[in-house]
Amino acid sequence: MKGDSGRHAPLAMDAATFRNLGHRIVDQLAGFLESMPHGPVTRDESPSAVRAALDLTGPLPEIGTDPGLLLEETAQLLFAHSLFNGHPRFFGYITAPPAPIGILGDFLAAAVNPNVGAWTLSPAATEIESQTVRWIAEFIGYPANCGGLLLSGGNMANFVCFLAARAAKAGWDVREQGASGDSGRRLRVYCSAETHTWVQKAADIGGLGTASIRWIATDGKLRMDVAALRRQIEADSATGDAPILVIGTAGSVSTGAVDPLPEIGALCREYGVWFHVDGAYGGFAAAVPEASTDLRGLGQADSVAVDPHKWLYAPLEAGCALVRDPEALRAAFSYHPPYYHFEERVTNYVDYGPQNSRGFRALKVWLALKHVGAAGYRNMIAEDIRLSQAMAEAVSRHPELQLMTQDLSIATFRYVPHDLRPKLQKAQVQLYLDAVNRELVDRLQRGGETFVSNAVVDGHYVLRACIVNFHTAQSDVEAVPDIVARIGRSVDAELRPTNSLRE
Repeated sequence: MKGDSGRHAPLAMDAATFRNLGHRIVDQLAGFLESMPHGPVTRDESPSAVRAALDLTGPLPEIGTDPGLLLEETAQLLFAHSLFNGHPRFFGYITAPPAPIGILGDFLAAAVNPNVGAWTLSPAATEIESQTVRWIAEFIGYPANCGGLLLSGGNMANFVCFLAARAAKAGWDVREQGASGDSGRRLRVYCSAETHTWVQKAADIGGLGTASIRWIATDGKLRMDVAALRRQIEADSATGDAPILVIGTAGSVSTGAVDPLPEIGALCREYGVWFHVDGAYGGFAAAVPEASTDLRGLGQADSVAVDPHKWLYAPLEAGCALVRDPEALRAAFSYHPPYYHFEERVTNYVDYGPQNSRGFRALKVWLALKHVGAAGYRNMIAEDIRLSQAMAEAVSRHPELQLMTQDLSIATFRYVPHDLRPKLQKAQVQLYLDAVNRELVDRLQRGGETFVSNAVVDGHYVLRACIVNFHTAQSDVEAVPDIVARIGRSVDAELRPTNSLRE
């Protein structure tokens, strides 16, 4: 129609409106970030209460809502009904607070909205991701000329490396013929009992089946027993199976244990087996001189998975797969149907992983690396480790707590009432302590003062505190023992059988 300046879509905003709303939401976010440390880590709310508070039971509205009011109310609701992993006393899982520059980076990435599957669709974003991968590799002591890409997190990063190993070591075209091929040989994967559950998913999705996994025993420090690994590989080879992949752990989820990576790497080279390191949690600690020297062994690996949304403090989602030979990724994932006409001289990430459409995850990581530099990250990671050691020392000093383990930035411990300490050899006492600490974890998670998770160490149910949090300070870790003991006493008073444990 004459005089029409263009389409007027309901979702569109003019620049003035967008600018006004953006300023208002940034002001709200800044206020929230400033006040968060002074509030609870979380609130004790049921799922139905959260749904009711957010009015999530109604039908899809037919008529829209004013965007200013919508954004303001939604922000308030999120601040009132979330768990805050950025709180300085959040120790529950390996989830870091979002770096402020990463928050802004996600905002900027969403505005450009590139599809980082093909260079043509994302020239700047692709090159930034390539540099981010190189910088991550350089930071942890891995070859900077490796291949790699950003993914949603540790599971997907490990999956990508798993599938690269499958394609490289099967001995036949596993992508065309499947995981058993025509040989009838069973592909075998080796890892310790401390390995994260991503390995079962990968064996399932990769067609090997979970029965293909060989679970290798651990030593007293929950590290893989390399002698047992050697025996298992030799036994499987003797029966005609095909050992293709050994997974070393650089920081277990439960306790932060680091496998003897240099020894595992040497064994893998000896037998021609792909060596992968799951460093989703602890891989970045390889850059810190004070960390375990075994972490240096990840530089020998054929592939490594790390999570920038853990110890690089990037907002979710950000995982990273690194593969020594970039062609191994292309061999595992590249297809070129007729409608793809991408030039070979550029990087097209569609050839390096399972996704075609990919968001611009790298920007928030790249910005943060440029913001603080390698030295800034080394200092923050080292401080997290130091604070975990300080927590372990504070726990050890407390008469009602028993320290179980401390490694990297994870401490595990449990509540033990005074009068039961001399009776720890009794089976009924251990069962009771498991029950007390199980209830204690639940109350701590609902109480809001601090947030810990749980682990099982030496068969005992224990509390687990992990620090990957640049907001956490000495006062926060020193407060934990008294909080735990106070609530532990209440639990003990409620659960204690009449006299059965006092004898």
